[in-house]
Amino acid sequence: MSIAEQIRVAREIPLAHRRALAVVFFTLFMSLCAQINVPLPPFGVPQTLQTLAAVLCALCLGPRMGMASMGLYALIGAIGVPVFAQGNAGLGTILGQTGGYILGFIACQPVVSRIVRRSDGSIRGWGAMILATLAGHAVIFALGVPWLYAVRRLDAGLEPITWASAIRGGLVVFIPGMIIKSALAVWIARLAAPWAAARLW
Repeated sequence: MSIAEQIRVAREIPLAHRRALAVVFFTLFMSLCAQINVPLPPFGVPQTLQTLAAVLCALCLGPRMGMASMGLYALIGAIGVPVFAQGNAGLGTILGQTGGYILGFIACQPVVSRIVRRSDGSIRGWGAMILATLAGHAVIFALGVPWLYAVRRLDAGLEPITWASAIRGGLVVFIPGMIIKSALAVWIARLAAPWAAARLW
């Protein structure tokens, strides 16, 4: 089937159905990206492809559908489906040291979308894409690092940490990967986001 035929078929699907499929697609994509992980010292917070999925979701789906997709991901993980990093699941994971990052996936959706979307619904260019991607990561880490600090300070079973060590272990070690994932997200979104915005938003 040619690309033109695929577009024609996609347009024949009711908008509500397209939106539901897109929300579920990015929930599944996030779940897959979570399984590609490498725990990093000193706290074992894993480097994954989740921030790539979260930012792409915002760029392609907009604020409401993006939050719905990432919220669905958090919900199915909280009720016991092993979709979190390292195959983890349950409310304990969200309340644990990586929970702030998971909430950040939801919170970054309107921020990214606001930067990249024009008032007429079209998608801005490269500069806005780069800024939106970096802003999305900033929101995720702005929630993730304090959450990591608080959990390790409050949980008697974990060694307490300082703010400096929380920033190093919860942010600094992730910067090289963040740069690579941001570049990849911008490259993919420049192709996918205008198409998605025209047919889903």
